[in-house]
Amino acid sequence: MSRRYNMIIQKTDAEIAIMKTNATLVSQLLAEVAKVLKPGMTTLQIDALCKTFIMDQKGVPTFLNFHGYPFTICASVNDVVVHGFPNEKELKDGDIVSIDVGITRDGYVGEHAYSFILGEVSDEISQLVKVTKEALYKGIEQAIAGNRVGDIAFAIQQHTEKKYGYGVVRELVGHGLGKTMHEDPQVPNYGRRGTGTKLNENVVLAIEPMINMGKKEVYTEEDGWTIRTADGLPSVHFEHDVCVKKGKALILSDYSLIEAAEKTNSNLNIAYQLA
Repeated sequence: MSRRYNMIIQKTDAEIAIMKTNATLVSQLLAEVAKVLKPGMTTLQIDALCKTFIMDQKGVPTFLNFHGYPFTICASVNDVVVHGFPNEKELKDGDIVSIDVGITRDGYVGEHAYSFILGEVSDEISQLVKVTKEALYKGIEQAIAGNRVGDIAFAIQQHTEKKYGYGVVRELVGHGLGKTMHEDPQVPNYGRRGTGTKLNENVVLAIEPMINMGKKEVYTEEDGWTIRTADGLPSVHFEHDVCVKKGKALILSDYSLIEAAEKTNSNLNIAYQLA
């Protein structure tokens, strides 16, 4: 989504507590998706589920009408990297389904993404999902006070592009998070250690590797939003909300809720987590 950046804003402990509550709500919502996701379902059905959940929590769907975006979620399937429009096409076995969603509540944004595997996939796709998720945590390890944005970027690129030869998307980056969805600093998934903006304590970041199985190049469809891989090969997207701290980053979102829900749904393939 188009970016509008401001100055870098360090949050108070009270603000971080609100953001953690919102990030956890998004995790709970993605867990609800994990419970019901199956072949034959449509991403429009998921969009409706997510909108109802957010409204029930007395929140506002962050993505809806953001610079004209017409849906509550971004639903990116297979070669769609990010910003996929929910639609009426039925999901099928073998699909990679990335759901990105946000909630604005009490004046602050929580938003993150998770990629699900439906049914059986090749070892190559399973590895792509596993490595992208690992890379997210490699980046988070570097989100500590005194480090620089380039340290996060380098860690992600090293684990994906350098180690496995995957394509790290250049045109799309992570970002700061707060009262709006996009604050400074930008957080690329590629870069050099020791470069970029210095990270101060209590800055909240959305760290989000977007990793292609093949080439790094992407293109935008005529709708102005949907971004696909140029070679048509799959892409995977994971995202956490993270607060910079001394010594160790504080992850505001909670993947354990989603992972527990995945285990209850026989339609989802979690073999990559066990590899």
